[in-house]
Amino acid sequence: MNTPVHSQLGQPTVYADQYDASLLFPIARAPQRAELGLGTRLPFLGADLWTAFELSWLNARGKPQVALAHITVPCESVNIIESKSFKLYLGSFNNTRFTDAADVLTRLRTDLTEAAWRGAVVQSRVGVKLVAAELFDREPIEELDGLSLDRLDLDCDRYTPAPELLSSATLEAPVSEVLTSNLLRSNCPVTGQPDWGSVQVSYFGPQIDQAGLLRYIISFRQHNGFHEDCVERMFMDILARCQPHKLAVYARYTRRGGLDINPFRTSYPQALPANRRNARQ
Repeated sequence: MNTPVHSQLGQPTVYADQYDASLLFPIARAPQRAELGLGTRLPFLGADLWTAFELSWLNARGKPQVALAHITVPCESVNIIESKSFKLYLGSFNNTRFTDAADVLTRLRTDLTEAAWRGAVVQSRVGVKLVAAELFDREPIEELDGLSLDRLDLDCDRYTPAPELLSSATLEAPVSEVLTSNLLRSNCPVTGQPDWGSVQVSYFGPQIDQAGLLRYIISFRQHNGFHEDCVERMFMDILARCQPHKLAVYARYTRRGGLDINPFRTSYPQALPANRRNARQ
């Protein structure tokens, strides 16, 4: 089984510029989910929404091409794809000739699906959408909708995940709210490098104590975890402590190595968020 310590994270790197699918390094979701008490029957739906900003290849005549890629990795896949390996894999396209953009898209979809499901039967494919250079100006910048928790003036002294900070008014009538914060920070579990993000919590149920929720989000500041794991931990802690009838947690992390990762988890079927970057991304 691949583990983070065996990945390219924190290691000297040789950058390949000829196509090489073997560079992709899948890491099983199961160990981190087991820490949250999760088995094969997940209490959520969703996906990890990636954006690749540094995608380039050669056309059949050797002329460089560039595009953005929006990638959707289903949360039920058995693996995450380690981000540095993803960067190296994309870099291997740089001096490789492809017939056209459709050829590139097919190769991305095939390789990423194989990595996300390696060791298991493929149940849902990784989605890939390419945005051509002439359409770059149609890529909007948007902040997460919702009431900002960051407006609250409060003391904070917890910097590792503290679910006991969460509470809700379980004896009162349920409410529907969308709450956001730009104060999310966690750290890479291998290198310790900080990962900066914004988070949106949408729910219907007992009203969540906003000060406690903001302190809880801030408590990830010294936590070591991949983006996907952090969002699933948030989802499970809020679900257990606040008892919402419906819940969705969505985080948008700033890019590293030309990639951003934006996990979305929801307790009920709904459309995935549009993969639109915010100003810090």
